[in-house]
Amino acid sequence: MAKHQKQHKHQEEDLPPAATAAPDTAAGDPGFGPDGKLRRKAYEAALRELHVELVKLQIWVQATGAKVCIVFEGRDGAGKGGTIKALAERVSPRVFRVVALPAPSEREKSQMYVQRYMPHLPAAGEVVVFDRSWYNRAGVERVMGFCTEEQAKGFLQAVPPVEKAIVDSGVILLKYWLEVSQEEQTRRLEDRIKDGRKLWKLSPMDLKSYSRWYDYSRARDAMFQATDTPWAPWYVAPSDDKRRARLNIIRHILRHVPYKEPEREKVKLPKRQDPGDYREPDYPWKFIGDTLATPAATP
Repeated sequence: MAKHQKQHKHQEEDLPPAATAAPDTAAGDPGFGPDGKLRRKAYEAALRELHVELVKLQIWVQATGAKVCIVFEGRDGAGKGGTIKALAERVSPRVFRVVALPAPSEREKSQMYVQRYMPHLPAAGEVVVFDRSWYNRAGVERVMGFCTEEQAKGFLQAVPPVEKAIVDSGVILLKYWLEVSQEEQTRRLEDRIKDGRKLWKLSPMDLKSYSRWYDYSRARDAMFQATDTPWAPWYVAPSDDKRRARLNIIRHILRHVPYKEPEREKVKLPKRQDPGDYREPDYPWKFIGDTLATPAATP
């Protein structure tokens, strides 16, 4: 994969500092805990800077009509959802569209496999983020028996020229695989079982998939072998430290989309209009009750 990455790498010295910041290192750094994982405070500070850069990228995409497509794949519990949330939480959902398709309908099952994904590809001025993608066929469907071996192999043969056509149409296509260890996946899935806020993340399919680690490994290896191409390479992000993985992926995106900082006039709020004859109405507003305790006054 290294030779593909070299072909797609932009010159970092031409990019904004926050986009090219070197990955943090744990040795002797107070930003990391005893377990070597990035602390929340350090993570939030770094993410804030990257969010500023992502807004610049968004404005550039809108101004230039660029088309960006980002694909996230990985095992259950690898951290795709959290990474996508970190990527998209401070930008416009009308520009950064997150696509997470449900199970195909009967009509969609009768279509050419990639057909249901094509309408969601970006138009000019859009960034589309796929939370799982057409690669479902190479992973979940293949391992869990939702397609035949012949269909899976046919898909792997068909994908490279399809992605070549996507890239040749002017789309910047970035594909990320989040790689989680067996131990960390177990910890995260067990956490979903115990935490009532995360129950929605745990599906019967997750439990069935959990026991088939090496079947997924074989499917991943075959997918990389067939679809890691010069025009659409796979980039792998170790994700046991989910905060570090998010920062590394966002920095990587900023390096591989050739955006420029927009020129902006200094913004100043205009003066408010005079109230004139306006008077606050005597209306029985239905206020929401304050359910939080009021802090006691300090003497």
